[in-house]
Amino acid sequence: MDNKVDLKRDLGLISGLALVVGTVIGSGVFFKQASVLQTAGSQNMGLLAWVVGGLITLAAGLTIAEVGSRVPDATAGGFYSYIEKIYGRFWGFMTGWSQVIVYAPAVIASIGGYAAHLTANFFGIDMAWARWIGVFYIIFIAGLNLLENRIAATFAVATTVIKMVPIIGLIVYGIFFGKSAALGETITQAASTTGGSFGMAILATLFAYDGWVLVANIRGEMRNPKRDLPLSIVFGVSIVLVAYAGVTFGVYHTLPANTIVHLQDNAVFAVVKSAFGNFGGRLLSIIIIISMLGTMNGKMVAFPRMAYMMAKDGMFPAYLAKLNRKTFVPINATLSISLLTILLTAFTNSADRISDMAIFTIWLFYVAAFVGVFILRHRQKDSDLVVDFKVPLYPLTPLIGIVGGSFVAVSTVISDFSGAMTSLLMVVVGIPVYFYYLKRQSK
Repeated sequence: MDNKVDLKRDLGLISGLALVVGTVIGSGVFFKQASVLQTAGSQNMGLLAWVVGGLITLAAGLTIAEVGSRVPDATAGGFYSYIEKIYGRFWGFMTGWSQVIVYAPAVIASIGGYAAHLTANFFGIDMAWARWIGVFYIIFIAGLNLLENRIAATFAVATTVIKMVPIIGLIVYGIFFGKSAALGETITQAASTTGGSFGMAILATLFAYDGWVLVANIRGEMRNPKRDLPLSIVFGVSIVLVAYAGVTFGVYHTLPANTIVHLQDNAVFAVVKSAFGNFGGRLLSIIIIISMLGTMNGKMVAFPRMAYMMAKDGMFPAYLAKLNRKTFVPINATLSISLLTILLTAFTNSADRISDMAIFTIWLFYVAAFVGVFILRHRQKDSDLVVDFKVPLYPLTPLIGIVGGSFVAVSTVISDFSGAMTSLLMVVVGIPVYFYYLKRQSK
């Protein structure tokens, strides 16, 4: 029987760290330098935006690490299981629905689309073929995730190491060989289209930091999840924070502020070319493609495991709960999410838009989880549960996460009201699905 097959617990701290770092660091650190600087209005504020965004993310990660320690029976469900434990089955289901059905295929398709366009541009292929290159990438990543979980974990480690090479190179070159002022320059009015908005600059960095929470979905495959899960989140987010701030400082120390804004997406390429010539620029393109494949892999590892756990709980179709007898991976869940992603890539141009909209509701669930640490502490104050990790500087740290997450939600409503409402509507569609499965269980 398939229900006798369980997830294989053979992943350690390195795999967890690679999933956090590899999933978060995609293309944002390479392409968002100009937009964050332009929005912030000056180098000081631009660098501060990256640091503040990282600290908010770190506070969020520390908080979720404690939530995970207080929900020891959460396995592959990860974030879905946390919300269910705190707020009940309905809100747990809505969390899983929004992530698995709406966000997962859209964000994987979106990242695959970016990688495909870079690939087509690099090889001089007609852009009409880009979406089919994206489909190929999705099939490739899905294929890796149908093999033993160690294969996807090894790919995560390898791509993370590869993407860290140019990041370290940018930091070192910028600090020691850059000739421009690293701090203090202000964007001239001619170069700025916003007039400076520190809050919106932070918002842009928070989107670049997103994805760290997905490591919770491999909890059921970790040898020592009580130790390795919180360490993966805390150290992983810390590494990303240092990487983002370091690259930003390196770029600022190499190019004048107005030049960075003028170059837009090509700012980091200009720094690499100044250090390593045209070969370096082309090599960076290859590494960014590999980086995005690593990010796709991280998401393809995480989301099927959430679908698998929801199916085991009777809240998704039962066939999604099937594990392969040889590889111990959720094969049907992986294939189903891959198929949705391929259809979205091949037949629509809206994946990027859908993923942007879905981030709004995901941050609402993040805030709910941050509030949940207060609820769990109160609920378990007389419990004999051994909590392996407690968030430092409580209650300040979770409050920072709550304020940061609320800022994302409110800013999205203000800047993209129709997108926020559409995102909520996509979640609301899951309500009748929830009651359908609830009714089936009551029979």
